[in-house]
Amino acid sequence: MPAAPRPVLRWLPPALRRPEAAPLAVCAAGLAGAGYLYVTDPHEPGHLLPGCPFRFVTGLLCPACGGTRMVYDLMHGHFGQAWLDNRMLLLAAPFALALLGRWALEGLRGRRWRPRLRPRTQALILLLAVAWTVARNLR
Repeated sequence: MPAAPRPVLRWLPPALRRPEAAPLAVCAAGLAGAGYLYVTDPHEPGHLLPGCPFRFVTGLLCPACGGTRMVYDLMHGHFGQAWLDNRMLLLAAPFALALLGRWALEGLRGRRWRPRLRPRTQALILLLAVAWTVARNLR
């Protein structure tokens, strides 16, 4: 039996239904955020940068805590400090950027794309995130 067609978001304007709209919007938002972050030091308090809700509620570091500082340090060439901010996120960043690039490239080619991760891969990613969370909160 063929799969049911995916529902189209009919309330969106036609230009936003195009395959390239979402990846380009995400890239534009990312560039805008990176531009703001470049001139805003997250190591200093008093900026309009969001805090971690997990840390706010529990007082513990989540797997992504330190990611904003890490990106700031990478943009300013402080690779050692970026490593100290969040090692796991730094190691995962090239894979995430490759997925974003593939999504954008497929969108520009007029095709919809989303990564398909096997359940085993999903479980491994979840296990690594939990292990990293536990390890960094034990120090």
